[in-house]
Amino acid sequence: MHLLAAQGWLELGDHLEAPAELQKIKPRLRLHPDVLEVRWSISARAKDWGKCQEIANAIVRAVPQRASGWIDLSFALHEMKQTEEAFRNLLRVASQFPENPLIPYNLACYACQMGRQWEAKQWLDQACKTGDARRIKLQALEDADLKPLWAHIEKL
Repeated sequence: MHLLAAQGWLELGDHLEAPAELQKIKPRLRLHPDVLEVRWSISARAKDWGKCQEIANAIVRAVPQRASGWIDLSFALHEMKQTEEAFRNLLRVASQFPENPLIPYNLACYACQMGRQWEAKQWLDQACKTGDARRIKLQALEDADLKPLWAHIEKL
């Protein structure tokens, strides 16, 4: 119940009330991956990327088969200007999650930011093949990380 309440506060845009709800969770359950994911979201809203990295590492250790931990870890690294590490981290698990379009999408963002536009195009094309191409294209056209590719994206 408290986890749902914390998620509700986040959906309402209040990342300050959400932690209070998580504190009401029994201590033995506070390291559950679902609770950790909400903690990651709270820290992300606060732009505390170091904390996000810690939390994502805990998720990856607890449930390495959950794509969100890897995605969150790479996102935190990218926000801390460690884009090459973010790229390598996500690349090494990309084949484990072939149906998740967010992984090739984020790889496209990171490759683009590293000046590797050709590679970024390949990853973005894969994301479009894996997921809802129209939605991905619209998102990409608003994503500053992909700005160098906007002309290419418009042609997709």
